[in-house]
Amino acid sequence: MIQLTDHGMYLVNGVPQETAATAQEEARRRTMAWQILQAHNESPDPMQLRIRFDAMVSHDITYVGIIQQARASGMKEFPIPYALTNCHNSLCAVGGTINEDDHMFGLSAAKKYGGIYVPANQSVIHSYAREQMAKCGSMILGSDSHTRYGALGTMAVGEGGPELAKQLLKNTWDTPMPKVVLVYLTGKPRQGIGPHDVAIALVKATFESGFVNNCVLEFAGPGIQSLPIDFRNGIDVMTTETTCLSSIWETDEVTRGFYEAHKRPEDYKPLHPGQDAYYDKMITIDLSRMESMIALPFHPSNAWTIHEFLENAQELLAKVEADAKRRFPKANPQLTGKIHDGAVWADQGVIAGCSGGLFDNITEAADIVRGHYTGSGAFSFDVYPTSVPVSLELMKVGSTADLLASGAIIKPSFCGPCFGAGDVPANNGLSLRHTTRNFPNREGSKPGEGQFAAVCLMDARSIAATAANGGRITAATDVDYTPVHHEYHFDKEVYDNRLYYGFGKADPSVELVMGPNITDWPKMYNLTENLLVELAAVIHDPVTTTDELIPSGETSSYRSNPLRLAEFTLSRRVPEYVPRAKDVAAREAQRRQGDVPAGLLEVLGRVGDAQALAKNTQFGSCVFANKPGDGSAREQAASCQKVLGGFANICYEYATKRYRSNCINWGILPFTIDQGTPFDYQPGDCVFVPGIRAAIENGAEDIPAQVICRDGSTHDLLLHVRGLTQDEKEIILDGCLMNYYAARM
Repeated sequence: MIQLTDHGMYLVNGVPQETAATAQEEARRRTMAWQILQAHNESPDPMQLRIRFDAMVSHDITYVGIIQQARASGMKEFPIPYALTNCHNSLCAVGGTINEDDHMFGLSAAKKYGGIYVPANQSVIHSYAREQMAKCGSMILGSDSHTRYGALGTMAVGEGGPELAKQLLKNTWDTPMPKVVLVYLTGKPRQGIGPHDVAIALVKATFESGFVNNCVLEFAGPGIQSLPIDFRNGIDVMTTETTCLSSIWETDEVTRGFYEAHKRPEDYKPLHPGQDAYYDKMITIDLSRMESMIALPFHPSNAWTIHEFLENAQELLAKVEADAKRRFPKANPQLTGKIHDGAVWADQGVIAGCSGGLFDNITEAADIVRGHYTGSGAFSFDVYPTSVPVSLELMKVGSTADLLASGAIIKPSFCGPCFGAGDVPANNGLSLRHTTRNFPNREGSKPGEGQFAAVCLMDARSIAATAANGGRITAATDVDYTPVHHEYHFDKEVYDNRLYYGFGKADPSVELVMGPNITDWPKMYNLTENLLVELAAVIHDPVTTTDELIPSGETSSYRSNPLRLAEFTLSRRVPEYVPRAKDVAAREAQRRQGDVPAGLLEVLGRVGDAQALAKNTQFGSCVFANKPGDGSAREQAASCQKVLGGFANICYEYATKRYRSNCINWGILPFTIDQGTPFDYQPGDCVFVPGIRAAIENGAEDIPAQVICRDGSTHDLLLHVRGLTQDEKEIILDGCLMNYYAARM
């Protein structure tokens, strides 16, 4: 189905070849990615990008913090179109008035600074961006990791909030020119295969090895022409799970049709690689050989064909149970109990969000369940269209009626099922979801309290086939149905009647509406001459996700309150982290007041003159993880550590650029150590980094440190801080991005 080529390839007249007449460096400039990136690059060096985006998007658990950072740094108005959607905290069921207070802040900010305000349940963030903001050849920055509009000819990037604040302050997004990977599509999917099947297979093939980490995926090849635009969008949004940086697709008459349907024909233009374009790697996908897929907990890459899963369900579910028990000692997972009566049975099916709730996915799901019934047992089937315009068209073509008649429930546009704020299953429930992720707790359970539920990712078509069989897990390729094609008609009037369009109409007289949960960031300090950090969490999992660093779900209500949100840091993975970090922060506060704790003096005394070092050595907490930061772009994965007094991460590598950037923007030292270097230290052990300020100032990338263990031993440790830009150095020296801007106002 999928083949990886781990060396350079040319695309010559639309055909991959290992050689070409054009020199490699010239051919490298002929990719679509190169052309778009360089068109947005303000740097004289094409290999060190400084990008200004054409537009931005945020949702209601990120835009408050972004705007607060930008206004504290001197922003007077939004310089580019900026859409504030309300699709994450729109449930408004946790925390009293908190969520709606955030929405009122967003509306007042759109009026004050000239933004676009999309009220709750009108659209999920990426649906609105596709419908109204994507343009061929443009670039969009979003504060959500699934900011991907490559299938519409738009290069989009998901980043943490500080990177959006930089754009609001007319600064740039800085990154080395990424490698570009050709994704060459051939063939045509057979009936029953949907975009999630292709996407899950792609994630399985690339994630574990990091094959496309921080690369741009460039989709080309004859297979594209067989795919409707929703199919392309459904694959594209899931490229985030490969850990790539962005994506871009060839455009064609199908793409043109999307823009014409959305009343924006002028935003289409043809995009194709140039003659003899050169790519660093290649992925070949034969769409005709794709199978119905299922991704088991706890990652989209833990994937199998549904047939493989059903044949080996006892073994595979037992492995998930063992993994769950290791992660969550208080839980009692019992997934193998889902195997009975010659089948594997699910408790829930959900089609939702930016990947699942697309028009074509839902109409075909309706075709599959038409005339069938979900039954009166435990199985439930919920469908969330991505936007009100999509909901309207589903009603007009009759799909909504077919779904309701089958026993499905139609719900409003909302991202909750994707991150644990909606449709939380029962204890030991098994949920099948066409959403983007199935990380631990993404379904909303609290395994630290003994609760446990599991999510498997499947395409909407196979979820519908399962629903038609009352919860018996079934591949859509195994059922007989007749798909009915419906031409999509977009009704913009519903947006015009409800949305606030304020770009270019900033009104400084408008007062921001500030609910009691919207608070400013606590004071943060410049980096001192030396650094001493105490390990507050040591995690040896292969990958640590941002969902583990700061859980989603009900915690989302506190994203506008840095101190309250910080209480949840690592709460579902290392519950001891918060009290440990607070204890470190309390001792650092004493040091700053001149009352240095005896224990701190004892540690410093093992590496030098304790009294002298106490005057110029910052003391904070530190997280070690093998590979942190996979998943969400949420800046709070880093900012919560900083709020609690965190000053460093140590790891072998960062899972994503965006998490590393979040650390830097919050003044957290992004240390790495060499692969193979043992890190057998425990919480409570300390790492002393002498001369850290000078090292950062001078661009030193290899930084000697000492580990001071509680058992009395000390050990040398070589830390690295590689590839910092000049701005990133200054941000770290100033203590965080807000300090950096404040110092220059």
